[in-house]
Amino acid sequence: MAERLTVARPYAEAVFALAAEEKKLPQWLATLALLRGVSEAPKMRALLNDPKIEVAAKAKTFQDVCGDALDAGGRRLVEVLLQAGRINVMAEIETLFLQLKDAAENTVEATIETALPLNAAQETEIREALARHTGKKVNAQIAVNPALIGGTRITVGDTVIDASVQSRLAAMARELYA
Repeated sequence: MAERLTVARPYAEAVFALAAEEKKLPQWLATLALLRGVSEAPKMRALLNDPKIEVAAKAKTFQDVCGDALDAGGRRLVEVLLQAGRINVMAEIETLFLQLKDAAENTVEATIETALPLNAAQETEIREALARHTGKKVNAQIAVNPALIGGTRITVGDTVIDASVQSRLAAMARELYA
């Protein structure tokens, strides 16, 4: 995985620099999501991995599938990635681009899982606590996960704050069997 990120990094940084210069970060994020989706489709993946098909034919087919949703910059990116044999790292390019965008906007992505639905006041309280803790604006996805039994599990980047009943019961079980 680290090797794929290393390969994808220069492309992500170049696309981010272009998007920031043109002030089109959201548009490029949508373009990268489209390119990732198309590149991961099983039939497209088979076509892209076929050594008998020329790069130009692969690029045309890829761009035709994307249709009008792909602007000139997106078309050029497809051509560059196919010529370099790097279209297979499209997901990593998208991930790195999002990280660069979040860093530039002083934003962090978070996932908040709760056993029961939160009311608006609870959501706001958790978002504000995360913002104070990280020093950044928090974009949080909130999901109800009944398997937690009670409590909350919050994931911010590589950090997991697990205050769920499920994790406490698992810890107690480990203690009992140790």
